[in-house]
Amino acid sequence: MLRWLYDKTLALSAHKRADWALAGVAFIESSLFPVPPDVMLIPMVLAQRARAWIMAGICTLASVAGAAFGYVIGRFLWDTLGQPIIALYGGEAVFDRFTGFYNEWGIWIVVAAAISFLPFKVATIASGVAGLAFIPFILACLVGRAIRFYLVAGLAYFFGPEIRKFIERYFGIVSFGVIALILLGFIAIAGLS
Repeated sequence: MLRWLYDKTLALSAHKRADWALAGVAFIESSLFPVPPDVMLIPMVLAQRARAWIMAGICTLASVAGAAFGYVIGRFLWDTLGQPIIALYGGEAVFDRFTGFYNEWGIWIVVAAAISFLPFKVATIASGVAGLAFIPFILACLVGRAIRFYLVAGLAYFFGPEIRKFIERYFGIVSFGVIALILLGFIAIAGLS
């Protein structure tokens, strides 16, 4: 089933309304859908390199809008919609860990989930359940998603078709490296003040 969704999502990247499809996939991936928009973003950038940054922007903004929807699900629709979504993806254990670390790390967990292949929908829904302040939540999503999608678009733009194989194989490792560098930067800044 997941492979079928992946293939269908990839096929949408060649559709004449691919920008709208990209926005739709980016939106629903933040709260419901299991396939990340990177699956569409990479071939779209490879096909139209001059529009790479526009497509990354579409992905970012639509994903942040979807994150707001995930927040609403967690905040107001947890019993009717949130719990079933988390259960559908087998995310109960991740959700429990997420909420356990949430009081201490809150925004940083959202940024990490936005950049990496951690389940972002779990982070958005849990943010609503935990009652994270909405504006900081949105800003964290915007920063994290921009880092992710502009990085993916940049890699596809500068390195061409070979980068798709690399991203599919190593993106998890690369994204955790980026998160580690960001955290080290903030730790260093905090240590200087």
